[in-house]
Amino acid sequence: RHARLQGRTHSARAAPRTNRTAATMGLKEDFDKAAEEAKALPASTSQEDQLILYGLFKQANIGDNTAPKPGMLDFKGKAKWEAYSKNKGMSKDEAMENYIAKVAELQEA
Repeated sequence: RHARLQGRTHSARAAPRTNRTAATMGLKEDFDKAAEEAKALPASTSQEDQLILYGLFKQANIGDNTAPKPGMLDFKGKAKWEAYSKNKGMSKDEAMENYIAKVAELQEA
């Protein structure tokens, strides 16, 4: 009898987690779709916009940048590191949402 009550209580608690997971899964699918669409952006997409997308993509997939800053003469590596580090503290979900919005903005341009 006690086990049944625990089971019901557990099920009641599990439902909200499932809903959050479902919402996250929808966001992840939208993010993956935007990532595919980003590959088809025109070559005229500015380097600044490409770096913004890079930083948001890394933040969404990995989280905060913990890598050491590249050396002064590694201009490309330094630009990518800085673009990624600008998103420090941003949640993965927020980074996904911002990435999706930026891709949509660039597609309209």
